[in-house]
Amino acid sequence: MSAAPQPCLSFDDWLAMERAATDQRSEYVAGEIFAMAGGSEEHNLIVANVVREFGNQLKGRPCRVYPSDMKVHIAAADVGAYPDVMVICGERAFHDGRRDVVTNPVLIVEVLSDSTEAYDRGDKFRYYRSLPSLQAYLLLSQERMQAELFERRPDGTWSLSTYQEPSDAIPLPVIEAELALAEVYDKVEGIGRESASASL
Repeated sequence: MSAAPQPCLSFDDWLAMERAATDQRSEYVAGEIFAMAGGSEEHNLIVANVVREFGNQLKGRPCRVYPSDMKVHIAAADVGAYPDVMVICGERAFHDGRRDVVTNPVLIVEVLSDSTEAYDRGDKFRYYRSLPSLQAYLLLSQERMQAELFERRPDGTWSLSTYQEPSDAIPLPVIEAELALAEVYDKVEGIGRESASASL
């Protein structure tokens, strides 16, 4: 007699575990959970710079910027994740009354690392694309000054634009803002303005 199959962990089971956790975060994909590693200094500086720039530009407007403690539920893919940065404009849609899980970001930003780059470009982007609200997906390297912006076209396909010069500004019409690459990498050693001025 074969053993009875074990039921998969549900999204709500994972969410209850995540809310009770104090020292470790994980992401949820269709019944499985994956532990998240802590970010490097470069990763954290880039995220902080992006949140600051968005916060300044969106002040007084009906858009909200969320750093990586806010979760997103992707119901169509049965996924729960912690994007590095999310922006929601207009009405927010929450998973439940706890208001710590959103379902309708218009823009998601991920900072790439050696351990997550393939996932962020591949399966994770596929999951994110199933969010009807999502209009733009921005990938930022922490190894070099480079940004890759994917934007949803009216026909549902996605276009790619790449930015890698210190003078570049990334246009983000979905939130009526732009992101200067020099600001994204400010104080990131070996990449940002601090390293450039030190070499003069």
